[in-house]
Amino acid sequence: MSDATPQAPQEQAPAETYEPAGPAPLGVALEPTGHPAVDARLARLAELDHLPADGHLEVYEDVHRGLRAELTSLDTHPAPRPYDNRS
Repeated sequence: MSDATPQAPQEQAPAETYEPAGPAPLGVALEPTGHPAVDARLARLAELDHLPADGHLEVYEDVHRGLRAELTSLDTHPAPRPYDNRS
């Protein structure tokens, strides 16, 4: 048997906790494209300046979805006008 007394576990100082920084504007200027539907989608990116980082993904995905829809709409051509042979 040993006469040594067991050592009490050393208490550790509590770890410092940090609060995440609040949202900060990135200062990225958006230039109009001349296409109102595209400009409206891109304008939504301005919301990111007021959201915490964990809210960015939803906005990025929504903007991406909208821009893809705009591009897809370019592939749909109006039906050709029938040729009028009356003259």
